[in-house]
Amino acid sequence: MVLKQVKHWMKLRSNAALWKPLMEWVAKRGGQFQLEEEAGAEGFSIVEPANPLGSLLVEWGTPQRDYVQGAELRLRWELKLNPDLQVMVLERSLMDRLEGLVFEAYTDTLQTRVDTDIPEEMRWLVMFPRLEQWSGKVVKARFGALGATAEMIEAWLSGGLSDVLTLASQDVIPSGHPFVMLTQRGNLYLRLQMPEPDLAVLQAVLKVAEVAAKEAQSLSKRVTEPVWVNPSTLFPPTAPPSQTGR
Repeated sequence: MVLKQVKHWMKLRSNAALWKPLMEWVAKRGGQFQLEEEAGAEGFSIVEPANPLGSLLVEWGTPQRDYVQGAELRLRWELKLNPDLQVMVLERSLMDRLEGLVFEAYTDTLQTRVDTDIPEEMRWLVMFPRLEQWSGKVVKARFGALGATAEMIEAWLSGGLSDVLTLASQDVIPSGHPFVMLTQRGNLYLRLQMPEPDLAVLQAVLKVAEVAAKEAQSLSKRVTEPVWVNPSTLFPPTAPPSQTGR
């Protein structure tokens, strides 16, 4: 036990230069940074309970989805949104890949088991309508989007969110790079493939998430009329992915 603790301490010390900029940035934001280790794999978590938009949790480490290679960045932002606000945007090639998996799953003879086992973002591909009218060619080519109603997803992306996604597609979310962001149960969830901890990428991702969060909070106030609500629920709700959207 003592040897294990010594090895852990030596490992953290050797990586001090890697973590220091990140830790200092988190401290300036008033957050709490913690290094974590699971099954020998290194990771970290950031908690911002006093974030102006709502309590924020960010995690980096072992992926919780098969479609993510290496490590992933996960985010959960407790925005206290109207629970009827259900919208999602994801990287285009990932959407195409998940569609293929969904088709295989729902043609399987074990359909009942599949209904409860597959990730919620995959089930949404079956449940919800997709955005057809995008504000720009780049964002349309690089992302797919869907929501409980067509009006809902269009309203979420019609403001500044499409613009920040276009910018992020240049480097933060390159083509073929798994990325999913959605709102459900009053929260905003985000998942991004991120093999190595990178402060610049984290900052850029949080900028995207912040715009998405503000647009969602604004939209949430309008989700009171029947046109915004999905008239039927095809599948029962599932538990959130881990702490950030499992």
